[in-house]
Formats: sequence, structure tokens, C-alpha cells
Amino acid sequence: MSVNLSDIHRNYIACLNRQDWPNLGSFVDKDVHYNGAPVGLSGYRNMLEGNFLAIPDLHFDIRLLICAPPHVASRLLFDCTPKGLLFGMPVNGRRVQFSENVFYEFLDGRIRTVWSIIDKAAIAAQL
Repeated sequence: MSVNLSDIHRNYIACLNRQDWPNLGSFVDKDVHYNGAPVGLSGYRNMLEGNFLAIPDLHFDIRLLICAPPHVASRLLFDCTPKGLLFGMPVNGRRVQFSENVFYEFLDGRIRTVWSIIDKAAIAAQL
């Protein structure tokens, strides 16, 4: 039986949007790497929880999804109101829209490596 990485990715994004942290390990490998650094599942979870603290209305919206096993590429759109600083920029509760291009490498049906590029210029242009 083959693993459908597109479905796994969509379910992973749904898990994030629900902030269902106890089930994050169903989608993310315990030894996950993020942008070249080994962060492990707990570090990855802490990063995501911090994102939701900084951006209470955070919602991951998949706009493009390309699957070429063991890789998945996704373009995510965000329309949100971060409090305080966002990526060092004083957003302070203003609504901003930006995208993230993210590439995942899967191992045994779980995300093992994440490479993320956020369009910070789009945020700066709105401030």
C-alpha cells in the first residue's frame, strides 16, 4: 500500500489549524530538521505553539500543493493580525497578508525535513 503524501500533508495542516499538538507526532518525525537545524519534535512543536501565541488568528491556507515523493512543496497563504513584532517588524495588531513557500521531505510517512521561506518583504510593504 502506497502512502499518499498529499493527503498526509493536508491532514498535517488541519492538525496545525486545530492546534492539535498531542497528535503532531503522527505527522512529524521525532528527529525533524527545520531550515538545516535539528530541532526534534519538541522544538518544532514549541516553534509552532509560539507562532500561535504571536498570531492568535493564525490559519494555514494551502494555495498550491505539489507532491513528488518523498517530497512535498506547498505555498501557504496567511491573512492574520499578529500582535507585537513579526519577524522583527512592528506589526502590532495590524492585519497583514503574506505567503510561505515550504518544502518537506518525508521519511516513513512523517515529515523529516522542512525548508521554509516566508515572504517578509510582503509584510514590510504593508507596514
